[in-house]
Amino acid sequence: MNSNEHITLTRDVKGHIVPDGTKVTLEKGELAVITQSLGGNYTVIVNGNMFRLDAMDADALGLEVAAKPIANNPENSGTPGTIEEIEQEAWDQMRTCYDPEIPTNIVDLGLVYDCRFEPLDAPNSYKAQVKMTLTAPGCGMGGVISEEVRNKILAIVGIEEADVELIFEPLWNQDMMSEAAQLEMGLM
Repeated sequence: MNSNEHITLTRDVKGHIVPDGTKVTLEKGELAVITQSLGGNYTVIVNGNMFRLDAMDADALGLEVAAKPIANNPENSGTPGTIEEIEQEAWDQMRTCYDPEIPTNIVDLGLVYDCRFEPLDAPNSYKAQVKMTLTAPGCGMGGVISEEVRNKILAIVGIEEADVELIFEPLWNQDMMSEAAQLEMGLM
């Protein structure tokens, strides 16, 4: 969803300034324009500044808060799948995370360098370890994006712990993007 329509905030809402990541409160009655609505979160412009709002705060924009997605196939009734299925689900979940300024998911942007799982003591339970980067080392949204990745991976049945580490070796560059992402962004 991209819109140029002005929306009046229906309540005070916490958000993060893009790109520095500072947490702020936007006030009820302020006018916002939604510039990006991907992965359940919203990027808005308020008073000429860009902010990221979490999915759970959609009501502040006058929108319905979406039900929290079930991370695994609902047919498995909360039973963890195989490690291969859990790994695929982790990658699928990371594909629902977006940089608030770029309408391409972090996997296709090439920001996720590694995702591994180690078994925990309890049967069918794992710890996920993700190594990812940012498009720029100084991006203040790193903590916000990595926490979103962590939360989405923890929603997967069988994942009991998740660590998301921001690394900057190697430095990200546009060549790390998937071919589809490069085409979508007009880089090919």
